[in-house]
Amino acid sequence: MSIHEFAPLRNDLLLRAARGEKVERPPMWVMRQAGRYLPEYNQAKGNRDFFAVCRDPESASTITLQPVERYAGLLDAAIIFSDILVIPQAMGMTVEMLENKGPHFPNPLRDPNSPEFEQVVTKEVDVKKELGYVFEAITLTRKKLEGRVPLIGFVGAPWTLMSYMIEGGGSKIFHFVKGWIFKHPEESKRLLQRVAEICVDFLVEQVVAGAQFIQVFDSWAGELSPHDFAIFSLPYLKYISHNLPIRLKALGIEPVLMTVFAKGAWYAFDTLCESGYQTVGLDWTHDPAEACKIANGRVTLQGNMDPNVLYGGRKAITENVERMLEGFKGAKGRHIINLGHGITPFVDPEDLKHFFEECHRVGNTLYSSKKIYVQGR
Repeated sequence: MSIHEFAPLRNDLLLRAARGEKVERPPMWVMRQAGRYLPEYNQAKGNRDFFAVCRDPESASTITLQPVERYAGLLDAAIIFSDILVIPQAMGMTVEMLENKGPHFPNPLRDPNSPEFEQVVTKEVDVKKELGYVFEAITLTRKKLEGRVPLIGFVGAPWTLMSYMIEGGGSKIFHFVKGWIFKHPEESKRLLQRVAEICVDFLVEQVVAGAQFIQVFDSWAGELSPHDFAIFSLPYLKYISHNLPIRLKALGIEPVLMTVFAKGAWYAFDTLCESGYQTVGLDWTHDPAEACKIANGRVTLQGNMDPNVLYGGRKAITENVERMLEGFKGAKGRHIINLGHGITPFVDPEDLKHFFEECHRVGNTLYSSKKIYVQGR
């Protein structure tokens, strides 16, 4: 539901699969499906700064639709073109996207006793004012989609966002943020809680604007040990999954389906199945058949082919698609096809199309031949 009027949804495979309902084939979308591997994306972006494009609702909407239009009839969802780091920006931090390097914080948080830290954790964030461009892009995109496929909204998980805010960008050793959680655990929890609260505010407004499915990206979850994940990531993932439905209900809006993707946290998979999300994303280090056994029908699984297979040619793509979908037979229809992480640069768009076509071919064969038991049949 939304305060806006949108066309009826014509393809609800993704939502049915996430709810564990009967589906005719496994739905699919892929992380970073709207991005720089597409020539039309680079043309639309031009020489503009990445975040300037994100802040332009018309451009963000156009880019969101590019893969849906290029791969017409193959994709079962669109995901809004934005970035997880808009949350730190809304909290008053400067974030730049450097060419061929990635996100950069000129003034990261390094001292929990500094005035800068206090300003960030106490700042009153009006997400409608600070991030209104995201909501405008979502509403505009829903209208342009005309019900073709659902629109996915997203947010970065508190642990991942805190990592960027303290490290100042990506990292290989995470020595600054690890120093925080071990030297300053209470201050770390204070920052994580504040980020989690803003994440919920942000997601509420995404749903009001028209998002129909939500993904929470914990991209750096695998940098934590099982013990530390249980302290510095999981409680805040649960905070989001618990509080978003409450907030939506208070607005008279039905709860939205949610998926959590904790990259590298294979050790926490069983726990994530009980974390309040309807779908759990898997990176490529998970064995699909084993994941199906552990999940045991509690959630829908999403994933999980290694995105680098897309560099390996059509034969390798076909072989990996067949192996992946064979492995997910134990999900009994509770499977959403995706990659095990986002599409990487230099992927040939035609090779990605082959991936989609093979997923359709193999998925249709498995489901229609009843070689796979599908919920509701």
